[in-house]
Amino acid sequence: MPRTPRKALLALLALSATAVLAAGCSAMNEGDDGGGGGTVELSFANSYTTNHPHTRCGIQAVANAINGQNIGLRIKTFPNSQLGEDSTRFASVKSGDVEMDVQGSSALAESHPPVGVLDMAYAFDGPDHLFRFFDGRQGTRLKEDFAKATGARVLDVWYFGMRHFSANSAIRKPEDLEGLRMRYPDSKIYLENAKAVGAQATAVAFEELYLALQRKTVDGQENPIPTIAEKSLQEVQTHVNMSGHQTGSQLIVINDRQWSRLTPAQQKALQKAVTDTRARNRTCIEQDEAKIVADWKSKGRPTIVEDVDRAAFAAKAEAYFGRTLTGEQAELYKAIRATAP
Repeated sequence: MPRTPRKALLALLALSATAVLAAGCSAMNEGDDGGGGGTVELSFANSYTTNHPHTRCGIQAVANAINGQNIGLRIKTFPNSQLGEDSTRFASVKSGDVEMDVQGSSALAESHPPVGVLDMAYAFDGPDHLFRFFDGRQGTRLKEDFAKATGARVLDVWYFGMRHFSANSAIRKPEDLEGLRMRYPDSKIYLENAKAVGAQATAVAFEELYLALQRKTVDGQENPIPTIAEKSLQEVQTHVNMSGHQTGSQLIVINDRQWSRLTPAQQKALQKAVTDTRARNRTCIEQDEAKIVADWKSKGRPTIVEDVDRAAFAAKAEAYFGRTLTGEQAELYKAIRATAP
């Protein structure tokens, strides 16, 4: 979609702000390898508002844990895409202009395709399956290969919530998607997910999603419950269908050169803070989901469709990926499904 002059100006201003912030971070860290008397300050960015669990129970929780210790290390958080959108921010991590970031694997797949499998429809059976795989031998190998390919280290994975379909009708089985224009993120992995479950994907910018649903440019969309509520999408959709078609996850990445400059004590503290946050972050996500769904049910809108035939959707997706995936992606997908409960 072509940009308006106003949008172009805003984009230029955002880019300028990002450059200033990045320069400031670089200047603060210049000449300080973590072993001197100064304090190392790391930027930690994400795309979410200050009230989203990945901020208040995520990057801010890590910052609080680190900043409360006297180890010569401080974390400064930049939520809500302050340091750039997902597509540009990871490039800044690789270059060292942004030190730490929260990124979905579908975005990271642009730099290392195998990691995109983590975001494929019905690859995982839920967060326990996700964590078990990630902490195992294959997950460790994936992290090592990712670091070699990108120059960025994966510290851990955080749960983002199960993604569900919303629409103005019930979606209980794959056939119910026929004729519906479903909004998906404009990324290769997500567009493949649409094909895998039989959806007709329409790419719409996330910022324009509410208006697109209101104007019926698209008929439905898919996101975790907290994201649907945060963007008030239930105001323009009558049904939320609990399809759980993707176990949403986000990878916590750090520039590898910056990591190597930290002292062993700083590395240990930072790794512990990120890993300890994983469980608390999941609790925040699940508590938010339960509270939001209970509120919707009490109001009688939107209709919560819980009797979704997830097995039919999962079988359709597995058959599709079995036909279409090749090479490392195919091997990784098979390894993930082999660890399913």
